[in-house]
Amino acid sequence: MVPSIFEQGLPQTPANHVALSPLTFIERTAQIYPDYPAVVHGGLRRDWFTTWQRCRRLASALAGRGIQPGQTVAAMLPNVPPMFEAHFGVPLAGCVLNTLNIRLDADAIAYMLAHGEAKAILVDPEFADVIEGAVAKLDDKPLIVDVADALFEGEARRIGEIEYEDLLAEGDPETPYRLPEDEWQAISLNYTSGTTGKPKGVVYHHRGAHLNAVSNILEWAMPHHPIYLWTLPMFHCNGWCFPWTIAAAAGTNICLRKVEARKVMELLVDEKVTHFSGAPIILNGLVNLSEQHKRMLEHPVKVTVAGAGAAPPASVISGIEKLGIEVTHVYGLTEVYGPVTVCAWRESWNALPLEARAKIKARQGVRGHMLEALCVADADTLEPVPKDGETIGEILMRGNNVMKGYLKDEKATQTALQGGWYHTGDLAVWHADGYIEIKDRLKDIIISGGENISTIEVEDAIYSHPGVEEAAVVARPDEKWGETPCAFVKLKPGHEETTAEEIIAYCREHLAHFKVPRHVIFSELPKTSTGKIQKFLLRDEARK
Repeated sequence: MVPSIFEQGLPQTPANHVALSPLTFIERTAQIYPDYPAVVHGGLRRDWFTTWQRCRRLASALAGRGIQPGQTVAAMLPNVPPMFEAHFGVPLAGCVLNTLNIRLDADAIAYMLAHGEAKAILVDPEFADVIEGAVAKLDDKPLIVDVADALFEGEARRIGEIEYEDLLAEGDPETPYRLPEDEWQAISLNYTSGTTGKPKGVVYHHRGAHLNAVSNILEWAMPHHPIYLWTLPMFHCNGWCFPWTIAAAAGTNICLRKVEARKVMELLVDEKVTHFSGAPIILNGLVNLSEQHKRMLEHPVKVTVAGAGAAPPASVISGIEKLGIEVTHVYGLTEVYGPVTVCAWRESWNALPLEARAKIKARQGVRGHMLEALCVADADTLEPVPKDGETIGEILMRGNNVMKGYLKDEKATQTALQGGWYHTGDLAVWHADGYIEIKDRLKDIIISGGENISTIEVEDAIYSHPGVEEAAVVARPDEKWGETPCAFVKLKPGHEETTAEEIIAYCREHLAHFKVPRHVIFSELPKTSTGKIQKFLLRDEARK
């Protein structure tokens, strides 16, 4: 057997110590509600019994292809049914699911596939070129599985050895259902860019995935059989663990391969969606729909939103409320399985004016049920700051829904988990009522439309331009995206004719488009006496 790059198992546990795993959820739901709807994708509708059989087929087929327990299976897929199935079929085979960011370029994907040692990859035709380019850079080629989708409107070019449905046909729908022997066994691998251009691989375990999936139900007071619209990418923190949550609640997954405000509105009404999640940009799109495309919601709809450290603007909250959608603000990071805090709402706050409600909703709130502890403290001494709403400290967390660690990076893991706390790198204040509120970041990461952008990666691209002498990138507030990159550039002598448009066009050739600066400002860069660029001054300038 090929040794796993992830730590594996303990001996078989006794009857009163069974490993926690989200695999339990789909097995139970398929038993109790086999005929209930599980997945909807356009005209496709599948029940839980069929979906569970397909997940077991996938597990069996991967094993049949020689994929060993503990090895990685990647997925480059939008929110389509096979992406949901992979969240169960891959771990059912004892493997580790690596959902890839569909917005990344071939170089970034190649690094992740190599670092995670992916043995197979599921590929949507929309991303065939990127995956083909990424795999060409690898010494060890993974099994490529083409995943056809009837709703894909482009040319479905095949690059793999087998098509997904043919792979499932190789599998056994009655393959044995087994929980992991050790609940700390890795279930998924998620890459986060952090503060450098080199991504870090965040390892999730079965226990944390199980607990955070349940936490989603509790924080949202989610009833049985919710109808969940997939506006949040399943590649992002495993869709905040909601694939496992919806299985636990025996709900319905409404798949959506491309998020467009008009289509979201149609599905909210036509499918009687009860819940959806995402970044503020999704809400902004609904609010800004033309009147002819807005439709009245005659049933309760809830949305959880997690933005760049703040809730949507008051105008967006007001517009969403007018549509009949209840907003819940949450906060979390890749290292904690997605959202783990919630701005838990008090009924008395409903009587407050809109601006006051929006200010409260901007808080990141209190810990969720499954997070053991949350505090704002001095990062070095670990002493909590006063709950005065003014003293700034770092947000620290501990609990079972903190990551297992960074793959192949023990130093970064120890740094992130030093002192028995997970250090988020986010700076906040602590209010008297126990609610936290982010004020700034220790890191220079930019969060645009819910996606992390490394300033160092963008700066490296700008520095490679022949006319650039110095460059610094900071976040600039943006009503639509939350934040966008803003570049400050000092040009070399003889290149004074270089324009902002040229810099932006150059970046488009070297970066994924969502990472490209929206604004370029030519100036001298302020520095400390030791020559370090003072980014806090640039952030102030960008805000202006």
